[in-house]
Formats: sequence, structure tokens, C-alpha cells
Amino acid sequence: MTVFGKLVRSEFRLFLREPVQAFFTLLFPTVLVVILGSIPAFRDADPDLGGIRVIDVYVGIAIVLTLASLGLQVSPMVLATYRERGILRRFATTPVRPGTLLGAQLVTSLAAAAGSVALVLIVGRVAFAVQLPRQPAGFLLAFLLCAGAALALGLVVAAIAPSGKGANSIGTFAFFPLMFFAGLWTPREYFSGVLRTISDFSPMGAGERALGAAMAGSWPAWGSLTVLVAYTVVGGLAAARLFRWE
Repeated sequence: MTVFGKLVRSEFRLFLREPVQAFFTLLFPTVLVVILGSIPAFRDADPDLGGIRVIDVYVGIAIVLTLASLGLQVSPMVLATYRERGILRRFATTPVRPGTLLGAQLVTSLAAAAGSVALVLIVGRVAFAVQLPRQPAGFLLAFLLCAGAALALGLVVAAIAPSGKGANSIGTFAFFPLMFFAGLWTPREYFSGVLRTISDFSPMGAGERALGAAMAGSWPAWGSLTVLVAYTVVGGLAAARLFRWE
């Protein structure tokens, strides 16, 4: 096994050893779908949602919830903690460069997200007859871009946070308003004009919009994909400029 493979395995084991973060990223999105799907009214077609059901909408929101949790809360806290404890500095003195560790952290987050999303889709389909993504290529693209935007913003948090606890606080502070605009508490289809416009230009709102379109069978709107690419590029460049190894 290569050094990178060993790092990925090590990072994933460390991820699973934290029961709280493992539960909220791997299982909580599915628990949310089960709870909401158990409400009879949420399984009825809603004219205000274009004839689809509330539970259909919340499967897409649960996917965004997974990516936001990993990108804005888990990854920044892990990386800031590594820097706080001098782990990144020690890596810099070995043949394994810190960038290799960042890559392993990225692969670990994507693997965890893929597992969580698969569980959400399977449970949604089996328990509540939610359609699997009807536009698979568009869904995969929207998933990767939404993950990229969330992880890029998380890297910015990791770059400016003074410690692991600080990264967790900043990430959590950003998590709740961004998930509001993704429709976690009220589906964005119910938003007024101004709120929906803000949602369209927010990373998680654009992600939910793109994923929802792909699940319904349409190619994600280019506007949503552009917003996600913009957050990924700008966030990635800002993190590269601000990130400190020590």
C-alpha cells in the first residue's frame, strides 16, 4: 500500500473513532429523512412544491447537510487541531509533505459523504418511495461541486482558526445560516423572492437546487453550477493564500 493509501486509511479510522462526528455525518441525515418521512402529510403531493412531496425535497437537503457537516465542521476542526498540535510541522520535516495529508483528508471526507449519501438514497427509496436521481451524471456533478464548495470554505475556516476548538466554533457559526438558505428548516421553495435569490447565490442553497433538479430528472441549472464553481475556486485560492502549516 502506498503512503497516501496508508494515510487515507489512518484518517478514516480516526474519523470513525469520534462517535459524535461519525453519527452526525454518516447517520443523522438518514435519521432526519426517517423522522420527516414518518409524518403522513410529508408523504402527500404538495401543490406549492410543484406536485412533489416534502420528503422528496428533504432527501436532497439531507445530502447537502452531509456535505456541509463534513466541509464546514469536521475537516476544519481536524486540520486546525493538527496544526495546533504541531502535526503539520512534523510532517513538513519528513518525505510525506503536508499536502499529502490534505489530500488524504479530502479523500476521507468524500468517502464518508458518499457512504452517507448512499444510505440516505437507499432508505428514502425503500421506506418512502423517493425516486433515485433520474439524471445520474448531473447528480454526480452537483454532488462533487457542492462537496468542493463546502470543503473549500472549510479550508478557509481551517486557515484562519487559531485552534481546533476555534475552527469548530467558526464552522458551526457558518453552518446554521448556510443550511437555513439550503432549506433545512423550511424548504427553499417556500421562500419569498428575496430569500430565494439569496439562497440561489449561497453555496448550500445552490447545491440543494442543483441536486434537486438532478433528482427530478433535469440537468442542474448552469447558474447553480457556476455559483458552486465560484465558491470552490475563490475558497480554494483564499485557503491556499492564508493557510499556515505552523
